[in-house]
Amino acid sequence: MTSLLRVEGLSIAYRGRRGGEVEAVRGIDFTVGRGELVSLVGESGSGKSSCARAVLGLLPASARVGGRIDLDGQDLTGLSPRAWRAVRGKRIGFVPQDPTAGLNPTRRIGDQIGDAVRLHDPQARGDALRERVEELLERVRLPEPARRARQYPHELSGGMRQRVLIAAGLAHHPDLLVADEPTSALDVTVQKTILDHIDVLRAELGIAVLLITHDLGVAADRSDRIVVLEQGAIAESGAPGRLLRTPASDYTTRLVAAVPRVDQGRLGGDPAPATGEPLLEADGLSKAFASRGTRLQAVDDVSVRLHRGRTLGVVGESGSGKSTLARLLARLLPADSGRVRLDGEDVTALAGEPLRLLRRRVQVVYQNPYTSLDPRFTIARTLAEPLRAFDIGDKVSRRERGAELLGQVGLPDEFLDRLPAQLSGGQLQRVAIARALATSPDLVVLDEAVSALDVSVQAQILELLVRLQTELGLTMVFISHDLAVVRQVSDDVVVMDGGRVIESGPAGALFARPQHARTRALIAAVPGDAARRDGLVNAS
Repeated sequence: MTSLLRVEGLSIAYRGRRGGEVEAVRGIDFTVGRGELVSLVGESGSGKSSCARAVLGLLPASARVGGRIDLDGQDLTGLSPRAWRAVRGKRIGFVPQDPTAGLNPTRRIGDQIGDAVRLHDPQARGDALRERVEELLERVRLPEPARRARQYPHELSGGMRQRVLIAAGLAHHPDLLVADEPTSALDVTVQKTILDHIDVLRAELGIAVLLITHDLGVAADRSDRIVVLEQGAIAESGAPGRLLRTPASDYTTRLVAAVPRVDQGRLGGDPAPATGEPLLEADGLSKAFASRGTRLQAVDDVSVRLHRGRTLGVVGESGSGKSTLARLLARLLPADSGRVRLDGEDVTALAGEPLRLLRRRVQVVYQNPYTSLDPRFTIARTLAEPLRAFDIGDKVSRRERGAELLGQVGLPDEFLDRLPAQLSGGQLQRVAIARALATSPDLVVLDEAVSALDVSVQAQILELLVRLQTELGLTMVFISHDLAVVRQVSDDVVVMDGGRVIESGPAGALFARPQHARTRALIAAVPGDAARRDGLVNAS
């Protein structure tokens, strides 16, 4: 296969604020052939996004670049900003990770794609520009392209917004499309749809794709070749079959082992038995929201039961109602109808001081630890806040409790005096879990608590949760769009769609014999499924 992109000896270093340099990439070599999809795989800090920015000419001025990046015979490393503008968007398209951040919320979809068209075709105007925009939207299989062009980003789903970004990246039929984690924020079924569509575009237009991902399952399903990066260097590379069946490096072996699988049992073995009365009972919960004169039924007549010491997994796509259900169960939202009981007590209508005291018994861990922790607070103050709020202990005992909590989540007590900016994402999520445990709650609700983490860090957090449940007898509601993750920690599972529970039961039975077509579709869409079917990933 003829090489379209050739990267030789690429090195990238960033100047620090106080002098010196931080080396991000060291002597990387790889190629991408015409029509080929090559994945750069690695954890946060592995250098994969720096490589993508180098190929796109988007590295900051503080970066020092060495080596050569060659696109179809043209050396890109020495291009001026003006010369880069003739390449970026026209010969190399780009699909960023976050469709929410990648689109201007105040401008219509058609205007934003039109900007991408006019970047290299300033004469495109009027009806011709409108037709071109609608053609691009149709190419990415968005229904009613003329209507979508008139809409704003918030009026589209996450999957639709990602297709808009792909349409903008294809505005000038580039030779190479660089996709930087294009589906990491999407549900598995939407993710599958987007990746299927990229495959169709490769076949129809002959576009080569450089896919940046931390998800080895996605890479296994989609790639012609995989390049595994570890701390700025190549750990190994090769075809998915060879690399995943017989990895040559310990690092790749760990990544393969960390990929969650729906055919894997619950971590920690058999679940705790469901004995006695349920700790949490919800009957007939419903919640609707009004928007632009329309009524959206987010949760519709949902009932669940959860016994002490067990985990209830709640799974579904975006818009299925699972996060709204989590907020209703935690009494962060009032229900329009229905009842919530905690340990036999009806807490549905609590208000004022009784509702505040309920917060001590029910704690929540959110998706993004960077936004759920105050960046101005030390870790000690973060862990002391819930204790102070409920007048538990004094300053000395609260710090001692903070050190104890850090020990429970596997962090040293020296972290007490650090700020959130000095910790990694995985460490911050451990702090968020520690904070939730500070008041010894009866129930912990985890809302997409591992979806923003690298696969190996995700595996560590899941193992931590199972260990804490065993040691402390935790009762958990675990919300996720990822069935493979839910399978690893849940005793019982409810599957939601359109605000309703479409299927529920013990986790083992539900995953082994799903009854509803939507559940079967969610399981089939789990990344890595194609690789497992083909025997590329060891299912043992």
